[in-house]
Amino acid sequence: MVSTKFLNRVAVTTVVTAAVTLGPFLTAIAQQAQLNGAGATFPAPLYERYAREVRKKYPGLSINYQGVGSGAGIRQVIAGTVDFGGSDAAMKDDEIAKVSRGVILVPTAGGAVSVVYNVPGVNNLRLSREVLPAIFSGQISNWNDDRIKKVNPGVNLPNVPIRPVVRADSSGTTFIFTNHLSTISPYFKGRVGANTAPKWVGLSNVTRAKGNPGVAGGVARTSGSIGYVEYSFAVANKLNSAQIENKQKQYVAPSLQTANQALSTVQFPANYRVFVGDPDQGYPIVGLTWMMIYRNYPDANKRTAVRNWINWVLTDGQQFNDDLNYTRIPAPVASKVIQDVNTALK
Repeated sequence: MVSTKFLNRVAVTTVVTAAVTLGPFLTAIAQQAQLNGAGATFPAPLYERYAREVRKKYPGLSINYQGVGSGAGIRQVIAGTVDFGGSDAAMKDDEIAKVSRGVILVPTAGGAVSVVYNVPGVNNLRLSREVLPAIFSGQISNWNDDRIKKVNPGVNLPNVPIRPVVRADSSGTTFIFTNHLSTISPYFKGRVGANTAPKWVGLSNVTRAKGNPGVAGGVARTSGSIGYVEYSFAVANKLNSAQIENKQKQYVAPSLQTANQALSTVQFPANYRVFVGDPDQGYPIVGLTWMMIYRNYPDANKRTAVRNWINWVLTDGQQFNDDLNYTRIPAPVASKVIQDVNTALK
C-alpha cells in the first residue's frame, strides 16, 4: 500500500520537475518576437553575427536587419517603419525632432574606413594628407601625378586616369570619410564638404555604387580605381588598403589595433553623439556606428524584446566586435547606455 505522504511527495516532485523542464520553454514563448531593423551597411556584417548569436540566450528573438544605407535607416526611423535603425552618421537634432516616439542613440561599435584601390603593379600605396583630399576633390586625376609619386618613392605608378568609386546612396561611411577629409583640407571642405550624400564636385571618371558591398565590388572590377569601404569589407574582398598619413605624420594601415588607438581618447557626451574628424593617433579615418531605438514602444512584448536586444548587444555581443574587426564600446559607456535604455523602456 502506497502512503498518502509518499504520493504527495511524488506529486510535489512531479510539479517541480515539470516547472524546471517547462521553464525555459515557457520563457522562450514569452520572448517570441521579431525585430526589423534597417540602415547602415558599415556594421551589417556585425549585426548579422549579433542576430545569430543572440538567439543562444533568447531563442525566441528574431532579428532582421537590412543594410540599405544610413540615410535610408534614418528616414525609416522617422517614418516609424522599422523597430530600430542603423547609422554611422548620428541623427541630427532636427531629424530627432521629427520622431514622435523619441529616439535613443545607442553606440554599438567603431571601425576604420579603408581607402581601397586597384592599381596594376601597386600593392603598397601611401596617401598623404595633401594627396587624399586632392584625389577626391578632382585636383589630382592621374596615378602618376608628382604629388602621389613624391610620397611613394620606388613605386611604379602607371600613367592612367584615377577612377573614383563612391557611394550612390546616402551613407554614414561616406560621412565618416568626407568628415575626415573636410577636417584636414579647407579646399575639400569648401568644394565637397562632410556629408552623407555629397555631390562630389570636380570628380571625373566617377562610378557610383550602392552600399559598402557595391563600392568594394566596383573597386575590385575596375582597373585604376580607388574607393572607400568599412575595413571588414576590404578584408573580405581581399582589396588593397592604402596607408594613410595621420596627424603625427605617420603612414598607418587600417586595422583593429590602429582603429582602437584612434578611438581610445573619444569622449562621449550625454546623447552619445560623436564625430571623429582627425584623431590624435592611430589610423585617421575612423567612426562610430549607432542603433537608433525609440523611447516608446506601445507593444509591451516588442518593448521587452528591444530592451533585451540592446542589453545583449552592449554586454555579451561586444565580444564579437573583435572577431569582425570592429572596435568595442568602452564598458563604462555601454553601462550608461544600458541604464538609459532600461529606464526609458520600462
